[in-house]
Amino acid sequence: MSGISYKSFTIGVEEEYMVLDPETRELKSHEQKIVLEGQKIFKDKVKAEMHQAVVEVGTDICADVDEAFADVSNMRKSISNIAGNIGLRIGASGTHPFSHWEKQLITEHARYNEIINELQEAARSNLIFGLHVHVGMESRELAIHIANTARYFLPHVFALSTNSPFWEGRETGYKSFRTKVFEKFPRTGIPDFFNSIEDYDNYVKLLIKTNCIDNAKKIWWDLRVHPFFNTVEFRICDIPMTVHETIAIAGVFQAICAKLYKLRMQNLNFMIYSRALINENKFRASRYGLDGKMIDFGKETEVNTRILIYELLDFIDDVIPHLGSQHAISHVHKMMEMGTGADRQLKAFKENHNLADVVDYIGWSFLQGI
Repeated sequence: MSGISYKSFTIGVEEEYMVLDPETRELKSHEQKIVLEGQKIFKDKVKAEMHQAVVEVGTDICADVDEAFADVSNMRKSISNIAGNIGLRIGASGTHPFSHWEKQLITEHARYNEIINELQEAARSNLIFGLHVHVGMESRELAIHIANTARYFLPHVFALSTNSPFWEGRETGYKSFRTKVFEKFPRTGIPDFFNSIEDYDNYVKLLIKTNCIDNAKKIWWDLRVHPFFNTVEFRICDIPMTVHETIAIAGVFQAICAKLYKLRMQNLNFMIYSRALINENKFRASRYGLDGKMIDFGKETEVNTRILIYELLDFIDDVIPHLGSQHAISHVHKMMEMGTGADRQLKAFKENHNLADVVDYIGWSFLQGI
């Protein structure tokens, strides 16, 4: 099957960073100064978010993981420098270890005002930081096919990204508490199966017609066929601490899409499982990260999460050379050894039981590997 072209599977990465006060280690409003300075260099690749202590960046459309790595590294470095110049720091963690959302300022913007007006405290308290990975698709028909099937693997990759063990000064017992915070929003979580792209479009049209949403961007699932771009957008992950983790995860998502495409070209498909079953694995990933078990639905048995991730790496192994992403994805083995961001935050906390140390560690990690 060497005749298959994987050129259309481009990558786009969006990361959400926290802005920190180096003295108090609290989240701090940067009054959009970082965004305005960042836009001088990166134009609209740097954006404000609903809370003023958040900076969102997005890469260009990248042909492969190397372009994505260069783009993300460049933005992490520049945003960090801009913040440093105004006496602030940047970090990447799915939640802040102890800052309270009630104290955070909201960005003045029509769309955010509208979301807060509708969702009230659920929106105000949504002080979380995620990673979104877009994978290019040659058609929307292919996109829905891949989205339907890729849902199964979401908990496996999410487990690798878990990086939010603390919330408002408490150790939550979860490796990713970020997802628990976000579940307060409507239209979140694992999406349903759709029979066709028309089926999905009709769902969106019905929601718009009945004033549930004004456009499909208010569908905040863990995975969605993007409303405006020809991409499948993976939205389940916490923002990873380091660029190598981000690019490893982006590479895995790209390879999953390429592998499912290859199967389709051979008239094969991976098993489709229900949202209810996939949700069981998502809960386990958020609670235990890499240290728990997930369900192998084919065998109907519990298996160590790490073993299932190795099985996923075997599953995508044959397409990785075509994508040129071996070196990026090989970092997954290191992530399994070192533990996820959540594991490392918990380790930093156990030394002195001081959450300020955890924030310092998050800040220190931000540029590691660049």
